[in-house]
Amino acid sequence: MIKICALCLSFLASLKAFAGPACPVCMVTVGASLYLAEKSGLDKCVIGVWSGALLAIFGYFLIRYFNKKNWNFKGRDFSLMALSVGSIGFLYLGDLPYEPVIIGCLYIDSFLLSNILGALVFIVGINFYAWMKEKNGGHAHFPFEKVVVPVLFTGILSTVFYFYPLCDCAVKLPTLNKQIPEISVLED
Repeated sequence: MIKICALCLSFLASLKAFAGPACPVCMVTVGASLYLAEKSGLDKCVIGVWSGALLAIFGYFLIRYFNKKNWNFKGRDFSLMALSVGSIGFLYLGDLPYEPVIIGCLYIDSFLLSNILGALVFIVGINFYAWMKEKNGGHAHFPFEKVVVPVLFTGILSTVFYFYPLCDCAVKLPTLNKQIPEISVLED
C-alpha cells in the first residue's frame, strides 16, 4: 500500500503545477477545509465561510466554461458569480431551516451571511494576489501563491468566526406565537 501511495505521489509531483482561481488545487484545498470544518463539529458560521469559498470557485469554473464556449454578454462574470454563490438558497429549500436574526443592521440567517462573506473574502483574496503579482513584475513570490493567498484570507475569516461567532452577536426576536397574558379588570 505504501508503494502505491509513493508511486501516486511521484506521478503527481512530476505534473506541471497549475494554479488559478478555478483550479483543482484550490477546489481540493477549500473542499478539504470544508469537510474538516464540518466533521470537527465547528459552528455553522465557520462551515458557511468555506462553503461560500467553494461556491465562488464553482463560479470561476462557470466563467472559465463560458470563456471556452465564447459566450459573452454584458455583466456576464458578475451574473455567473452571483448565480453560483446564490445557489446556496437550494439548501434552504431542503434540509436547512432559514432562521433570520439581527446581525448589526441586517436581518439574515447567520449561515447565509457567513456563506456570502466567505465567497466575497475568497474573491478579494484572488484580486489581492493579482495586485501582488502585478507589483512583483508579473511573477509570483513563491509557488502556489495564487492558491495560498485566497485560502489564507478565507482561513482568517473562518478563524474570526470561530472565536467570535455570528450567532453570538445576533439578536433573536421573540416569536409571535407566544400567548399574551390576560389582563383582568376588577369591577367595583
